[in-house]
Amino acid sequence: MMMFVLILAGFVLLFAGGESLVRGSVGIARKFGMSELVIGLTLVGFGTSLPEMVTSLEALSEGAVGLSIGNVIGSNVANILLVIGAAALVKSFMTNPRALARDGLFMVAVTIVFAVVVWFDMFTRLTGIMFVLLLLAYLTGSIILDRRANSAAGGMHQGEAEEFDADDPVWLSAVMTLAGIIGVIVGAKFLVSGGSDAARLFGVSETVIGISIVAIGTSLPELVTSVMAARKGKADVALGNVLGSNVFNILGILGVSAIVFPFSLIDTSVAAVAGAPLEVAAMTFGEARSLVTWTDMGAIGLSIFLLGLFAFTGRKLARWEGATLLGAYFLYIGLRFDMIPVISIPGFGG
Repeated sequence: MMMFVLILAGFVLLFAGGESLVRGSVGIARKFGMSELVIGLTLVGFGTSLPEMVTSLEALSEGAVGLSIGNVIGSNVANILLVIGAAALVKSFMTNPRALARDGLFMVAVTIVFAVVVWFDMFTRLTGIMFVLLLLAYLTGSIILDRRANSAAGGMHQGEAEEFDADDPVWLSAVMTLAGIIGVIVGAKFLVSGGSDAARLFGVSETVIGISIVAIGTSLPELVTSVMAARKGKADVALGNVLGSNVFNILGILGVSAIVFPFSLIDTSVAAVAGAPLEVAAMTFGEARSLVTWTDMGAIGLSIFLLGLFAFTGRKLARWEGATLLGAYFLYIGLRFDMIPVISIPGFGG
């Protein structure tokens, strides 16, 4: 019973804390004259990803690497398949491929880099520093380009900031920011504790819990924001926020996590062979096994493919396309919980 209370409390605190933090920080930034473009690119992107970051750091501090990496993978898959799928199912919306092109292509490039790092199990402190520097370079370059060219992408990021209609007094914004930070930290502790208990109770790996329960909990701000934006006819702005959030998740969350707590993806619950390289099957090599599976990497690739197919080619996300995205998400979760039978391929694990 306590496990469910912790998970539910974690959900509530992460959602409320994330919303309070973003609203408070945006309000302060506006009072000090920060442009909507900069607010959209930095504060909104960082604020909506903070629940994932704090949760991943908390998980690593407890030695739960599976929860941490599962949270990032699950959040990126959920952002596209669950969040955008739900928004499109609520109301179909037009997309602007020109506005989404830069962020979309950068997200694809970052995901490829992530796959390479996973393949070689290189979540070292140096990798973390490189990830954070790449994120800072991207944000700086985006702000410079958008200010100079008054681009469609710049308009999209301004729209992200405008979704947070924060015009509170500075003192109230400061209180909301502080309360949001406390809420996210406490919520992350509850969710990690409850998630670890759930893994033991149901006999599944912490990675699976991270991909499902934890990732859904930390993605709640994006889900609610996107559905509300769809109802107001502004779901294209939410789509841009999802692209930015996925970039933040990989470069920001994994970058900071690797700097603070360098980690390995080798599953220590299996008698691993010392020094054996990881082969991304499940991802097994001899007796060594990675916490990340081919199914996880396939889900990331499929989500990006479907998003590109629907959003960039047709200039519109229809309800049936939203239903397809949701169906793909539930298929992925079903596969990871072994609720759907899979065909075994000789030489491949998981």
